[in-house]
Amino acid sequence: MINARMARRALILIALIGLTGGIAVKFVAWPELAQWLWAAGAIPVVVSLAISIVSDLRAGRMGVDAVALLAMVAALALGEALAAIVVAVMYAGGAVLEDYAVGRAERDLRSLIDRAPRTAHRKTGESFEDIAIEEVAVGDTILVRAGEVVPVDGQIASPSASLDESAVTGEPIPVTRFAGEAARSGAINAGETFEMRASATAGESTYAGIVKMVSSAQTAKAPFIRMADRFALILLPVTLVVAGAAWFFSGDPIRALAVLVAATPCPLILAAPVAFIAGAAQAARRGILIKGGGPLEALARAYTVMFDKTGTLTVGGARLVAVEAAPGEEPDDLLRLVGSLEQASHHVVAAAIVSASVAKGLKLQIPEDVRETMGSGLEGVVEGRVVRAGSHQLVCGGSQMDSWAARALRRASWRSALSVFVSIDGRAAGALLLADELRPEAPRAIRALRAAGVARIVMVTGDRADSAETIGAALDLDAVLADRVPADKVEAVELEQRLHPTVMVGDGINDAPALAAADVGIAMGARGASASSEAADVVILVDQIDRVSDAVVIARRTRAIALQSIFAGMALSGVAMGAAAFGWLTPVAGALTQEAIDIAVILNALRALSPGGAQRRASMAESDALGLRQDHDRLNASLDRLRQIADALDDMDANSAVAYLAEANRIVAEEIVEHERADESYVYPQLLNLLSDSSGLFAMSRAHREILHMARLLGRLVDGLGPNDADRFLIRDGQRIIESIESLVRIHNAQEQDIYENAGSERIAEKR
Repeated sequence: MINARMARRALILIALIGLTGGIAVKFVAWPELAQWLWAAGAIPVVVSLAISIVSDLRAGRMGVDAVALLAMVAALALGEALAAIVVAVMYAGGAVLEDYAVGRAERDLRSLIDRAPRTAHRKTGESFEDIAIEEVAVGDTILVRAGEVVPVDGQIASPSASLDESAVTGEPIPVTRFAGEAARSGAINAGETFEMRASATAGESTYAGIVKMVSSAQTAKAPFIRMADRFALILLPVTLVVAGAAWFFSGDPIRALAVLVAATPCPLILAAPVAFIAGAAQAARRGILIKGGGPLEALARAYTVMFDKTGTLTVGGARLVAVEAAPGEEPDDLLRLVGSLEQASHHVVAAAIVSASVAKGLKLQIPEDVRETMGSGLEGVVEGRVVRAGSHQLVCGGSQMDSWAARALRRASWRSALSVFVSIDGRAAGALLLADELRPEAPRAIRALRAAGVARIVMVTGDRADSAETIGAALDLDAVLADRVPADKVEAVELEQRLHPTVMVGDGINDAPALAAADVGIAMGARGASASSEAADVVILVDQIDRVSDAVVIARRTRAIALQSIFAGMALSGVAMGAAAFGWLTPVAGALTQEAIDIAVILNALRALSPGGAQRRASMAESDALGLRQDHDRLNASLDRLRQIADALDDMDANSAVAYLAEANRIVAEEIVEHERADESYVYPQLLNLLSDSSGLFAMSRAHREILHMARLLGRLVDGLGPNDADRFLIRDGQRIIESIESLVRIHNAQEQDIYENAGSERIAEKR
């Protein structure tokens, strides 16, 4: 590739020297020498082009460069050396300009490969040795120094490590990983030196998979580009007919030469490849790897998009969704004790509980005397108390079920959640509910797909129908196909394909067959290179489902730009051919006109590098948007406490109820009301200048007023409230107000989050 580019640069240099040298001697009255210099500059380009055409013919391809070759040969034969050298400069210059365009467009793709690690520091005895990355074996202890790239996948062996995973996941903020947690190759050590144990070889690691996908994205050739070649084959006979007619009716062979010069098909040769490589580079900036122009063109025609559920529309794996505490127990204390105990287990549920405990800032202790009953639960001593966690049978035995426990099981059932019951010193203390949650950005992603022109959105999953239909209803999908094994998924994809172009989106090994079967398979590959990533045509490297709609928008805009470039180039060339046939353009003028057409077409194709129809408007600083999201995260803890208070009021005595209602009133007044007033006074005025349509903010302000109204009602109810006033009717009224505030604020925050995302991040929109 580099040698070919150097050769093209040498050809344009020779052609330019011949052109300028001939012009110089022409001015000093040496016309014969000028003709020789122009011919000498054109001949190397003619020879190179002839060799290229012969090579294409041997490979069974008809090169469209034949028109350029005919133009230069005819010009030299008719003594029009100046026209020949101008065509040579035009053609060689177009090739160099294409190299520049392609090089600029490939820059984002190459950056991934350029930063791939080459060596690793392996521990041998008490020292470390530098070895080639290919020599790392599973189980080796590897040292990663500050600023270095993690060479292979593994687990952290040091107490903690700070990792910049932006190259792998797109997340710009470094994350802290603790001992035993995964470290993926391609991440950068953003903190102190740490040790890790390799869990995969270099060739099987995350970054190696990404590099392979980048290589395929760079080398694949699109069917759409071959379609451009077929357009060009139509141009060749048309050109010969027009040139012959011009010669026949005028009797002047120079007119035929002018037609040939004006018809040189550089726009057709350059437009499609430049546009598609530019589109792939634009996608790469968004964390989307498209494996060539073929998938990109197919993605542009997408009518139906099918999603897997787990890990695609949902976050994947168990997540703590609720803590159901027994009367008299504090939920945070319960979670802290269970989280401490679960540190001793390698079960995925244990990892979810520990993660939830750490996320809430709870200080975990080291458990003692831990005993695990496989498939049932865990028991150990934490802070001198015997803590047991597991199934209801393990924790509660055959005793009669308490009302809170029955409520926990009922809630677990309708939420399709797993329940982990907890006892402390032999007394049932509560239950943790764990479930797979809808991705926060999933509703926005579905809306964006519909806005991008996707007509049908379907979910196909191996999960139970009740769980799948809950997600489908929340996202307003067109169809939900549940209880599908991999073969059923393939069948569902093929059925949709018979009707319309179909895209399949998934992330697991069980999705790989369906991804391969679809017109375009899109893998959520941020969690590592898997079978799904290998089978897919497009890989989303950022763990955000809304990048699927970005990919569709980029693909449609890129295909439109390629078509615009092809048809505009052909139309302009046709006009130039007509002008030349009527004698209005000389061969030299025709060559210069075609050069201008080439430049215009390539510049138009390069528009695919830009987001396109995105409004050129101010956007919220990323730090400000992050701060607003963090405010909502902090507020969620208060909302969780309000939900716990509302639940506890079910069966509480008057004294306790008064205290709980007072606590709820304090949370609402000091945290929720203050938050909403700050939004109204400071945040919304800033957003008014950033949003193209501010009508949504007026609806948000209406929600603020409703929240403040409900807060005033709660304040009136609690004001002066004593135990003698707290009958069951008043407690029920307080319960309803608290539940209303909690639900309203959660919905309101979710809506605000969509607005913040729109104001704080670049959105790619199809140009209208």
